[in-house]
Amino acid sequence: MPKSIAAESAKERIKSIYPEGGPGRTLKKRFQNGETLIGATIVEYCRPSLIKTYQQVGFDFVYIEYEHTFFDMPTFADTVLSARDNGLPVIAKTPQLERQEIAKLLECGAVGIQLPRTEHRSQVEELMSYIKFPPKGTRATASGYGNSDYLKPSLKSEWIKEQDLETTAVIHIETKLGCQNAEEIISSPGVDMVYVGTGDLSIDMGYPDNKEHPEIIEAMSKILSICKKHQIPFGLTASNAESARFWINKGAQFFEGPHEISFITEASSNFVKSYK
Repeated sequence: MPKSIAAESAKERIKSIYPEGGPGRTLKKRFQNGETLIGATIVEYCRPSLIKTYQQVGFDFVYIEYEHTFFDMPTFADTVLSARDNGLPVIAKTPQLERQEIAKLLECGAVGIQLPRTEHRSQVEELMSYIKFPPKGTRATASGYGNSDYLKPSLKSEWIKEQDLETTAVIHIETKLGCQNAEEIISSPGVDMVYVGTGDLSIDMGYPDNKEHPEIIEAMSKILSICKKHQIPFGLTASNAESARFWINKGAQFFEGPHEISFITEASSNFVKSYK
């Protein structure tokens, strides 16, 4: 098959998976349509087989916890490509606000960069600089990798525009200071999603054993109100289905769900209990 025909065929296949032209744009469009999306987390077992399982049970995106865990990077990249091929946009938490780390995540095909411990607008501005091309930012060009499903763009100018639409800035608020500065953080140009980390927030607020403490709920509710004001999707990791319903009723639009180890532990425990 001639190269041009193969490229066009590949583009049509991607279009069939992602109606808006790419995983990042499709993810954002679904939020604009008012959908509530559920992401499955990966913390250790980066494998295409896990992606297939997540896709088959109905998850909407994949969140990779790359701040606290270790991955073999070639396998990491293969897993991201598998997610793209199976209609699951990838959001990856960057281990630090650093150009090289973020560039590798983007070039392997992740569309969302989640910034932990966001506490100031300046952090958001630095993140935007790394994920957007000039004149919006300072991202260095590296086309034809996982970021574009290994298709070389015929027009670099169009590819740059598409990539800027694809990349998704996910702000992660998880401290009292982040809550205090929520308005300046969330109103920063380019913020696409806001995630509140109840685990670290509960510790920072002095309630490590009670993520449902009224003061925590109040702080999260204020952040949610700011998100509604600026029309930015708000998300969290709910403690259980009841908590999820509570936040959906208040306006939450996405959840980063449990990770594969939790799923394995729960299913294994239930199996053993059923036999004993």
